Amino acid sequence: MDDPARTVRRLVAASTRPGMATDDFLTHLCRTAAEALSASGVGISVMTDDGTRGVCAASDPLSERVEDLQFVMGEGPCIDAFAARRPVLVADLGGSAVHRRWPSYASAAMQDGIRAVFAFPLQVGAARLGILDVLRHQAGPLTDEQVPLALTFADLTVEVLLDRQVGAGNSDVTHAPAAVDVGHRAEIFQAQGMVMVQLGVSLGEALSRMRAHAYAENRPLDDVARDIVARRLHLDKD
Repeated sequence: MDDPARTVRRLVAASTRPGMATDDFLTHLCRTAAEALSASGVGISVMTDDGTRGVCAASDPLSERVEDLQFVMGEGPCIDAFAARRPVLVADLGGSAVHRRWPSYASAAMQDGIRAVFAFPLQVGAARLGILDVLRHQAGPLTDEQVPLALTFADLTVEVLLDRQVGAGNSDVTHAPAAVDVGHRAEIFQAQGMVMVQLGVSLGEALSRMRAHAYAENRPLDDVARDIVARRLHLDKD
């Protein structure tokens, strides 16, 4: 097998172009990773120690929805991989141990047809940026060849998120886009603050209320936050 780093950069370079917007670049990276890893989808989520959380890019709408489930429910491989600073590889979401560990997430993901999830931290040194999740409709582990490829896709994602230029020759990515635009995630924090004041609860409790509403209404957390900020939605104290 070729060097994983060269293989991944060659694959990504073939599906992207210099100067692409970061969101577009990361979407193409997710699609390329899904194909290279024989996955049904791939998602990238931004997570930071100060509480920033949200789906950054995904290969397709279903993957984006499954990725968002973890933030709505507050549990899942993505959450655990970020906390532990190591990959969390779940070859079968249907296992009893998995349902005990993430009862809400496992059930919801399986309802969407997902049977395996592999979460890879996006980190450099002590800094943690988020998670790259690989999703599959079929249960089963990644192969010995696919694991290093997934880790390399994660490494490339880190480089993009840190606004680095990467490249090693004409066949590699030579112009990584600028820093990722996650400005719309500020709506979540603004909505969180509004709910905290309205209900007289802590900031953490405000986010929990927002997540619960999103889960109950089967809506993305971003949409709920947007409605709260626009004053189209007011959460009750109950």
